[in-house]
Amino acid sequence: MGYAALWTPDDLPLQGLGLMRFADEGWGDPDRDPTVLVRTAVEAGVSLLDTAEMYGNEELVGRAIAAHRDHVTLCSKFGVYWGPSGRHDDWSVRADPDTLRSAIEGNLRRLNVETIDLYYLHHRSEETPIEETVTAMADLLRSGKIRAIGLSNVTIDDIRRAHAVHPIQAVQEQWSLSQRDVEPMMPALAELGITLVAHSPLGHGALVGSSRSPLTETLREVAAKYGVTPSQTALAWVHLRGRRSGQPVVPLPGTARVTHLLANVAAAQLDIADRRVPWSGGV
Repeated sequence: MGYAALWTPDDLPLQGLGLMRFADEGWGDPDRDPTVLVRTAVEAGVSLLDTAEMYGNEELVGRAIAAHRDHVTLCSKFGVYWGPSGRHDDWSVRADPDTLRSAIEGNLRRLNVETIDLYYLHHRSEETPIEETVTAMADLLRSGKIRAIGLSNVTIDDIRRAHAVHPIQAVQEQWSLSQRDVEPMMPALAELGITLVAHSPLGHGALVGSSRSPLTETLREVAAKYGVTPSQTALAWVHLRGRRSGQPVVPLPGTARVTHLLANVAAAQLDIADRRVPWSGGV
C-alpha cells in the first residue's frame, strides 16, 4: 500500500478533540455521554479524534465512534507504558519493532477498527533508534493497519531522522501561551511539510484555573472585554498564531464535555486582538 497524506495545507482539520479524559461513567448524561460527545464533534466539523494506548480508554473510544467511523480521522499512540507503582511519574518507553507489532494489534482490537488513520510514537526512546521504529511503522502502513505516521515528544533531530525513513504526517507537541518550547521546532516542521498538532492549548488548565499570575489576569481581562471565556481566549491565541506562522497547525483541546467542546469550536472562529497578549510576531 502506497503513502497518501491524510490532508494537505488546503484541507487542514480546523481543530481536533483530545480524548485523554474520555471516561466510561458519562453514559446517559447529555453533557458527558461519549456517543453524544462524538456525534456533536462530528456535526460541528471536529472529526480528528485523538487517544492513546496509555490512556486506557480505547475500547470506549471504539464504541463511541462506531456509528461515525467513516467521518472520523482516528488517531492513537503507542510506546509509553505505566509502571507497577501506579504513580503518575512511573512510566517507561518501549519503541522497538516487537513492541510496536504487539501494540498495534491491541490498538486495533480495542478500537474495533481495521485501520488507524494516524498512529503516533508517543515518546522518543533512548534505547531504540528512531529509524528502527519508523521503519517498522512504515511496514504497518504498507499492510494497511495505519494510514499515516506521527511522532510525539521528540526533538528536531528525531524528526529529521524519522522523516528521512518515511514521510511524517504530524508531530504532536504542547503549545499554549504558557508553554512555547515547540516554537523553535516549527521552521523545521514547515520545511518538511509536517503538521503540528498542538495539544494542551489551555496549558493543562493552568491558564484558566484559579491562578492569579499576570498572564492569567490578562486573559481574564481580555476575555471579559470580548464577552468570551479565558479558555476561549487562550485557544483563539493558538489558532491565530498557527494561521500567522506559515506552519500547518491543528489545535487539539481535550474535553469530555459537550458544553466545553462547543465552546472550543466557537473559539476557533474568534477574531480577538489585544496589545497585552502576543497575538502576532515571529515563532
